[in-house]
Amino acid sequence: MNIQLRCYDKVLQLINKGVDIPNPLTIDVGDEVNVDHISEKGVTIYPGCRIYGEHTVISAGCKIGYESPVTIDNCQLGPKVELKGGYFNKSVFLEKANMGLGAHVREGCILEEEASGAHCVGIKQTILFPFVTLGSLINFCDCLMAGGRSRKDHSEVGSSYIHFNFTPDGDKATASLIGDVPRGVMLNQPPIFLGGQGGIVGPLRMGYGNVVAANSVLRGDFLENNKLIVGKTHSAARTMNFRPKVYPGIHRIVENNILYIANLMALEEWYIHVRHSFLDSQEFGPLIFSGLLDKLALAKKERIKRMQMLSEKAKVSFESGAECKPEALGRNEFHEKFAELERIFTEGIKDGPVEKYRDDFLSASDRARSESRASYVSVIQALPADVSKKGVVWLQRIVDVYCEKAKALVPSFNIFSK
Repeated sequence: MNIQLRCYDKVLQLINKGVDIPNPLTIDVGDEVNVDHISEKGVTIYPGCRIYGEHTVISAGCKIGYESPVTIDNCQLGPKVELKGGYFNKSVFLEKANMGLGAHVREGCILEEEASGAHCVGIKQTILFPFVTLGSLINFCDCLMAGGRSRKDHSEVGSSYIHFNFTPDGDKATASLIGDVPRGVMLNQPPIFLGGQGGIVGPLRMGYGNVVAANSVLRGDFLENNKLIVGKTHSAARTMNFRPKVYPGIHRIVENNILYIANLMALEEWYIHVRHSFLDSQEFGPLIFSGLLDKLALAKKERIKRMQMLSEKAKVSFESGAECKPEALGRNEFHEKFAELERIFTEGIKDGPVEKYRDDFLSASDRARSESRASYVSVIQALPADVSKKGVVWLQRIVDVYCEKAKALVPSFNIFSK
């Protein structure tokens, strides 16, 4: 049987299962696709779509390609996901997540429940917590964004927004934390709004409840909550000498990168100990859970890789005469200790308080969950404030332990000194 016939055989199998394919002759389904991982319950694949990848999962109620053709390659889709047009690769979309036409979603993305993007959105290595909404014409790679309590009270990024994630020195150690994991997963924080036609120069951190005025480009951290932030809308052009690899704020760059990875580690623990049980009872839940862990592994690998490349550039030559300066000492220490720094994250941590705080939260949240068989989002939203606080303490302790270990490795860098 040639490839074309095998493809059509896959399409026939999907139709026979009950998948709605209005124009089957326009659909391309890779020979490697497992049709048993595509639900027959309310799935519609519109004309011109291409489904590839042995790890692709499409759950009940998904709508693929309504606005324009869609290419899916090794993505895991939860229930009622709508991918309306574009390219989607090695990413996970949880229940009711959706993206408009012209989307370009590359590897390592996670869109949690009801997270969404309008038309022409580009993301890669991006994690959006429930309800987070991206407007149109957005480039938002290398970010984690949280905030918001419901679909009507959500964090949002205005149209024509850019996360600047590539520096003049060619670095991409620039991932930004907009919100955080310990508080963000509790779905009880005020939303964050990034006004349209603006941008963030990563790596940057931002607190909850902040509103950034349109046309603002931010270059520093905004850790306070509930502020109106107005950046410069324009300035007179000027010229100066460009000196590569100067890195005047390298300690902040390294600090933010370590914090980002530490938050990923906390999110992994949340997925393992909290999300897992919800997914177990869902169609294709174990496959989607595996996809989530895989995307987090990709994210950690990417962030460590980018930080390693920065450590190579950070080394200061003894011939330069700058090795006696505190900043230069820190840069060399960062370079020399990077392998040990990497091991902190690859080997994980064992910490008594982390285990105690985890068990305290799980015990309290299990009691709350036993009173309801509702969805993940509904259960988390309904957690009493004291129970949510226990979860924040647990996850924040994970972040803090990683940061403390990193600080001990590079004392000359003076990171996390505030």
